[in-house]
Amino acid sequence: MHGNFGRYLDVDLTERKIKDYEIPIGWLSLHIGGRGIAARILVEELKGGEDALSAENILVFATGPFQGTGIVGAGRHVVMGISPKTNSICDSYCGGYFGHELGRSGYDGIIIRGAASGPVYLSLIDGEADVHSAVDLWGIGTGETVGRLRKHYPQARVATIGPAGENLVQMACIIHDGTRAAGRPGLGAVMGAKRLKAIVVRGHEGKPIHDPERLKQERSQYVRGFIDDEMKELGKYGTASGLVPLSEQGILPTKNFQEGSFALAENIGGERMHDTILVGRESCAGCPIRCKRVVETSFAGRKVLTRFGGPEYETLAAFGSLCLNDDLDSIALANQLCNDYGLDTISTGVATAFLMEASEYGLLDDPIRWGDGEAIVGLVDKIANRQGIGERVANGLEFLATQLGAEFNMTIKGVEIPMHEPRGKQGLGISYSTSPRGATHMEANHDTAFEVNPELGVEGDYDRFTLADKPGVVKIQEDLRSFDNSLILCAFTSRSSDDRYRYPHIRSLLAAVTGQELSPREMLRVGERNYALLRLHSARCGYTVEQDGLPRRFTEPLPSGASAGHPIKGETLDKAIRDYYRERGYDRFGPTDETLRRLGLEDCVGLIERQ
Repeated sequence: MHGNFGRYLDVDLTERKIKDYEIPIGWLSLHIGGRGIAARILVEELKGGEDALSAENILVFATGPFQGTGIVGAGRHVVMGISPKTNSICDSYCGGYFGHELGRSGYDGIIIRGAASGPVYLSLIDGEADVHSAVDLWGIGTGETVGRLRKHYPQARVATIGPAGENLVQMACIIHDGTRAAGRPGLGAVMGAKRLKAIVVRGHEGKPIHDPERLKQERSQYVRGFIDDEMKELGKYGTASGLVPLSEQGILPTKNFQEGSFALAENIGGERMHDTILVGRESCAGCPIRCKRVVETSFAGRKVLTRFGGPEYETLAAFGSLCLNDDLDSIALANQLCNDYGLDTISTGVATAFLMEASEYGLLDDPIRWGDGEAIVGLVDKIANRQGIGERVANGLEFLATQLGAEFNMTIKGVEIPMHEPRGKQGLGISYSTSPRGATHMEANHDTAFEVNPELGVEGDYDRFTLADKPGVVKIQEDLRSFDNSLILCAFTSRSSDDRYRYPHIRSLLAAVTGQELSPREMLRVGERNYALLRLHSARCGYTVEQDGLPRRFTEPLPSGASAGHPIKGETLDKAIRDYYRERGYDRFGPTDETLRRLGLEDCVGLIERQ
């Protein structure tokens, strides 16, 4: 099918063999690309129950039909494999330029199998692939790794792990070009277990396009939709522009989710960053918004360098309000260290806030005070290098909480909760509870920003403090995001509002690239189908509805602020989950055989053992 090369590079690190993996045409029409094809490969190649850090795990770097075309929002790719946190397949999305380069490599993605006997890196340069020794790169940070490899491979893009991934830290991520993270599921540890230090990609091969002239016209028209005041505001202040408004709404995670408002929020918001430490902005391939931060400052005698970018909203909240820390310089340094070590900033911030609360209750030998910027930076060092308390955190926050007898670890299915408070947008609680990826905000329903989808029947006028009437809307939003993640398209560029509904144009771009014309219903069906693949595999790994739910803290009301007094009651959530399962056509295990057939996944029928 047009828009794809129809093949993946298939690399066996154990045998040091490289071959092509041909993608069936039927898969491309059903799943389109991105998360759909990556998940389909893993469902096909894995049986369920494999150890995430064993050679049996498979890691997939995937693109979709839009990568390499210059379409706004398509400077992305997905990494997928068994997560050491969930022990099931999880996907992680990353912006920048690596996905664009992979989309011009002659391959739609890369499959990594086995484990090398010693440190290696993979190069895919102008269609030629090879595995090289990385002994001289092992042990150094991502910044230096990128610098060395790009000297050897000019104009290439680099995905690499740092010491955190090498040390098999559960919250390790994969850093691209020093500033872009494929984070959350801990896939950096998977690379570390495979002794794969980096992947270097450079390509110049044009994709087969169904209608090049139509694509040129549609792409030009599409980009004009992002040159307006709203997008300029996002570019000027970045995602951090939402931090202060979220605090005013009472839904800024604060003090390990004990509170929803931070009195010092303005000290760490986008406007303060813009006026103090911001020195530049970066973009992703083909995008005019330039929302990525570049900062320069210092903290505790350590310099914060521009080559590591700068903190976005999630990082500012995780190392800021969540830890009662209003020191912007310390957050910028923590962000830099996470990028260089290869640590997920959300996970590391949540772990830090947990340690601060544990210290408050006398559960730790060495005290860690709320709001202590130097302690935050020191914990990043310790976690990445498995030193002191960092050794215990590195094995997973749920593991540590069990050791300490603490019930305030803010995780779901082993994944730390991102910086979005479900008590003030309760539909989000359904997504958090049921996602096979664990707590995730990027494919979830956000009640404060219900997307108006006229052709999908979502009006956008919903009470954010209730679960009533939410399950069906949650499903639609998740299917829509799953469709985005199959293209792969940035959520900020596909996001709709009252006067800007972009999906007809997105489908027209898809038709120009691939020749595949989709109705609104078919668009949602693609998203639903690809979401079901993840849930199917999690069922094969033993997950059922009994593992769905939220941490106990969310059953308590926020004590103050604009969202105070609205706990998520357990029995109400349980009913909402049952209704959500009914909307999806799932039983307690996941998609029923009838649902799999309805989604065109007849060959997946029988893969779930229902006992």
